[in-house]
Amino acid sequence: MQIKPLLAAALSCLMLAGCNTTKPEKEGGPSLKTAYAPASGEHRRLGANEPVKMEPTAWMKPESPTRSRSIFSGGGLAGRTLSVGSISDIRLADKELILTFDDGPMPGKTEQILDVLDRFYVKASFMMIGQMARSHPEIARDVVRRGHSIGSHTFSHRNLAALNFETAMAEIDKGEHAVSDAVDAPVGFFRFPYLADTRKIRSALANRGTVVMDVNIDSKDYFKSSPNAVLERTMAVIHHQRKGIILMHDIHARTVAMLPLLLSRLEDEGYSIVTLRYRRSRTPEGALVASAEP
Repeated sequence: MQIKPLLAAALSCLMLAGCNTTKPEKEGGPSLKTAYAPASGEHRRLGANEPVKMEPTAWMKPESPTRSRSIFSGGGLAGRTLSVGSISDIRLADKELILTFDDGPMPGKTEQILDVLDRFYVKASFMMIGQMARSHPEIARDVVRRGHSIGSHTFSHRNLAALNFETAMAEIDKGEHAVSDAVDAPVGFFRFPYLADTRKIRSALANRGTVVMDVNIDSKDYFKSSPNAVLERTMAVIHHQRKGIILMHDIHARTVAMLPLLLSRLEDEGYSIVTLRYRRSRTPEGALVASAEP
């Protein structure tokens, strides 16, 4: 019996190695796994503005479900939204975190941080220096446009604890007005530069309805260490605290490089990022600091 031409061709294809639809990997060539290996020089110490890899390819593997979920379908890192008028409004459950960034806006860095936050569908609070907001109002407005909260961080980052009360309050007011003018929106949050406070200044701010943001988890990204060192240091504190307000700075290249790694780890470990929204309190409660303790 004669075999039909189509069937004969199919049988021949099954017997020939050349019918593979994918090209064989060249001997000694990089596999999928080794092609994504990080460079060996990643762990040396870096300067504040030294160029670093934004997204090391080691964590961008196609087989990573977290990367696909976060970037393309909404992810599970975004948590609830809190309307905050005083410290009594901030109550974080286990594994709830708040992201905050100080000292910006900084051209070339703040925008990249905003892009990373967008990819993970989370919001942060940006404590802006008045001088920086006045110099870069377009970036400051972009922070608000993308749905993040803003606060002030004085006008020129002076140590308020070293000033007399009147001078300190004038520095705070000047910074708040500069930020508010830049973004054309009210500013309800505040953080002390260097976390150097006085009880008198805290009381004055609370009495006028300003929410003073303290810190529970300090990334210490102002140290001249690698992005990986910042990541591991921050995760160690997070594991100890289990919840809280994270302090970072949107002026450092190391922070820009570290942030996607941090958010990826947090999502993988089941943490959520809480969004803060300022709500002016008609009757301030005399709260002195916005923290994450019940």
